[in-house]
Amino acid sequence: MNKIAIFCGSKMGNDPVYATATKELVKEVVSNGIEIVYGGGDVGLMGVVAETALENGGTITGVIPDKLYEMEVAHTGITKLYRVRDMHERKALMADLSDGFIALPGGVGTLEEMTEVMTWATIGYHNKPCAFLNTNDYYDHFIAFFDHMEEEGFLYKSLSEQAIVESDVGKLVGRFL
Repeated sequence: MNKIAIFCGSKMGNDPVYATATKELVKEVVSNGIEIVYGGGDVGLMGVVAETALENGGTITGVIPDKLYEMEVAHTGITKLYRVRDMHERKALMADLSDGFIALPGGVGTLEEMTEVMTWATIGYHNKPCAFLNTNDYYDHFIAFFDHMEEEGFLYKSLSEQAIVESDVGKLVGRFL
C-alpha cells in the first residue's frame, strides 16, 4: 500500500473527537510510510488531514476542483496540488492516484465519494480496499442502512464484503498493510 485516499468533511463537526481521530489516523498512516491523497482543502477535517500529514513528515497530494480553488479553500502548502475542472474529475484522479480509500466523518460529499468507489469495486473497475473510520459511532446509521439494503435484496455484496468498518485507528490502518 503506497497511497491512501482519505475522504472527509470540509467542516469540523460538533465534537472535537472527530479532529482528534483524524489526527490519530493521519499519524498512523504517515508512520507506516503511506502517502495521502485527499480533497485538497484547507478547511474542516480536510485541513486537519493536511496539517497533520505535514507536521509529521508525510507526503500529501490534494485534488481540488477549480470552483473550490477559486473560493480560496485550497491548501497551497501541501506536497502536490492538482486543480481539476469539476468533482467528477476530482474523484477519478483521486481513485487513479490511490491504492485504497478511507472515509472519515463528513457530509453528503464524503458519502458520495465513498459510495462511488465502492460501486466501482462492485462492478470490477478496481479491487482496492474501502474503509470507514467509525469515530464516535458516526457511521452506525449508514451501516444499518446497508444492512437494510441487503435484507431488501438491493446489494450484490454485503457491506462486510464491500468495506472495512473500524472505530480503532490502529486496527483500521493495519487492515491496509
